[in-house]
Amino acid sequence: MHTPSGDDSPVTPPHTDPIPPEEAGGEAERELGRLAAVVERLRQEVRRTRRAADDRAVVELAKGVLVERLRCGPAQASEQLATLAAKAGVSRLEVAADVVSEVARDRIGEAGRNDPEAAVRLRTAESAALGAHDTMVVAAAMLEHALGPLGAKAVAVWAAEPGAALCLAGYAGFGDEEARRWRHVPPGVLTPAGRTLTERRLIWHSDSGLPAIGRLVAGGGRVTVPMTVGGRILGVLEICWPNALPPRPPRIERQIEAMAELCAHTLDPPLVPLAPSSRAPSEIVDLADTLPDPALVLRAQPDARGEPADFRIEHVNERITGGDGLLLEAYPLVSGGLLLEAYPRAAGGLFSRLERVHATGEPFRAERMPLALSTTGVADVSLTRHGDCVLLVWRDHDEGARLAGLLEHAQRLGRIGGFEENTMTGHITWNAQLYSLYGLTQGDDPIPLERLRDHAHADDEIAIGRFLRTVLHHRRFAAVAFRLRRPDGVTRHMRVVAEPVFGPDGRLMAVRGAYQDISSQHWTEVALSATREELAQTEEQSAARNRLALQLQQAIMPPSHGSMDSSGLHIAVRYRPAQKEHLVGGDWYDAVALPSRRVLLSVGDVAGHGVEAATGMVVLRNALRGLATTGAGPAQIMSWLNQVAHHLADRMTATAVCGLYDPPTRVLRWARAGHLPPILLREGNGSELAMVKGPLLGAFTDAQYEEGELQLRAGDTLLLYTDGLIERRDHNLRHAQDQLLAIAERHAATLDHRLDDLLTHCHSDTDDDTCLIGVRLN
Repeated sequence: MHTPSGDDSPVTPPHTDPIPPEEAGGEAERELGRLAAVVERLRQEVRRTRRAADDRAVVELAKGVLVERLRCGPAQASEQLATLAAKAGVSRLEVAADVVSEVARDRIGEAGRNDPEAAVRLRTAESAALGAHDTMVVAAAMLEHALGPLGAKAVAVWAAEPGAALCLAGYAGFGDEEARRWRHVPPGVLTPAGRTLTERRLIWHSDSGLPAIGRLVAGGGRVTVPMTVGGRILGVLEICWPNALPPRPPRIERQIEAMAELCAHTLDPPLVPLAPSSRAPSEIVDLADTLPDPALVLRAQPDARGEPADFRIEHVNERITGGDGLLLEAYPLVSGGLLLEAYPRAAGGLFSRLERVHATGEPFRAERMPLALSTTGVADVSLTRHGDCVLLVWRDHDEGARLAGLLEHAQRLGRIGGFEENTMTGHITWNAQLYSLYGLTQGDDPIPLERLRDHAHADDEIAIGRFLRTVLHHRRFAAVAFRLRRPDGVTRHMRVVAEPVFGPDGRLMAVRGAYQDISSQHWTEVALSATREELAQTEEQSAARNRLALQLQQAIMPPSHGSMDSSGLHIAVRYRPAQKEHLVGGDWYDAVALPSRRVLLSVGDVAGHGVEAATGMVVLRNALRGLATTGAGPAQIMSWLNQVAHHLADRMTATAVCGLYDPPTRVLRWARAGHLPPILLREGNGSELAMVKGPLLGAFTDAQYEEGELQLRAGDTLLLYTDGLIERRDHNLRHAQDQLLAIAERHAATLDHRLDDLLTHCHSDTDDDTCLIGVRLN
């Protein structure tokens, strides 16, 4: 590269300082912000342009109305609109909406009457929807023009599918991901839109708890309204608000219903013919003609409101017109006539179901339904919608055939077979079940009743002979049980009943009867008999064990109403056995003066009943006496006794309280093993001793027991008892303990009277045995 002066020295490029990274990042953000602002400005411009186009569409529609009515050109019509707007002091758009509504006299016009603002919104939404190319644009137009001004934030357009399913045809205000999740609602799933499809009415929803589209986005209130054309529900319009909805006036409901009707016309035009053909589709006619049952093709005849007032008979198949032996007089139905005119009684249940199927498209099927069209009055009915027609098919119910089928079914379940022997001709008739009972096929010859001996066990011949003489000779009803020997070698226990049938002249005409296979009942009775014998033997053994347990308990335990005085203590005991012998339990009590001059007081309860509980009681009671003579304290004694219960007594479990009273110091040391604490009565007040820790005997090998200490005073009374005294099924244990304290605080002349009062008034209901010790310090 050379300079113009011819200097060969290289040209030095100009110096530029590098841009710091943080400045470069800020510049990029500013560029993105400017781009976003441009996009938003363009979006707003598109929205304004679209709204202006929608407004112009309403104005152009009104100009067209004026051209036709005033017989003028478009320019004059435009001038007329401007003049009317100037005189009324309103915009051209409001005048245009009024003109269109006055001429159309449709639901939109009714909803916007006396509300110019609503009329403009609805007509603008209508123009936008009619010019839309798909339902998504329709939903957006309705939300923008008509529903947004009412506070709505989202709208969903549901198309009804066969079987009462729903398909999301269009939406606005919901996210795409939410819409994908709700693109199809199968039959049987209850949603707000599905409820409206079923009930066929506008419904305002608060937070009903039903699953619904956009619950997280617009979880406040919503309204669902059916989209109906010609009495047929093509879908459901669902509108969502962000907050709970106050009561809505009727004018708002009329606006919403008008939008729903507009959606119905734009949802799927091929399925909504504005001028239906005068004949039913050939496919439906061909289908009806191929059916083996009577069938009608019906088309709704709407009233002034568009609701079905009757159904016109479009086609009658050959099963009705006499092609299969049916009399035409039985069906006064003519193609082109009205159903209610031909059969006024169809105005009952049939007509309401026709309306529902026609409106929702949900098929209807019923068995044994009362039907005036049926020759028997009862039929199996099927209703299905095909386009704008309804196919009615029924099958007459033959009551005699139904009862015969029920009888045959009952005979099969009961293993019963019937027969008839004609004594005049000798012809014998068996039903299919009797062949099966005998092990024969229906091609075999039936066996006469008089040859019954040849197929029975030899030991049953005498009984069968008496049966045959009674029926065939004395001609009276008779029955007999016997063992049937079948050709396949199987022996079955059977019962046969038979009775003679006489003619008008008194002669014997036939013998009718039935066989029943009673093998299962026979073997059940055999098994029950054996079980009864075993049960009687078991009960006898159980009674002997209970008597042994009671004798063992009575031999070991001290007298149940005994008392003693020892070392300044007056001790009284009570024992109340269980009322039922089989509930003999393992409760024990003991009060004995030890060689150390201390006094042992104890009560306990071995888990269970019977001999095991009684022998366990003997083991623990005697072990406790022996351990107490060692001079150890109550806690140590309980620890040793736990080892006895865990290792030496076949791992029994029990509760117990052990107390050692020292006469010189008047101190009671005590310990417990899962048992209720003793009660102290002092100066007329009762209280439980402070609880000390001690687990159940036999539950753990290394159980630790705490020891409590009580300084007794003159006049104190101590009560030790087992839970049989207070247990109730209808109250918890704490309630029963409080009741025991209240009874114990009552005045009693002597200690014995106090114990008797406790046994009388403590209302336990478990029928368990009870031990009670009372100790009074003199």
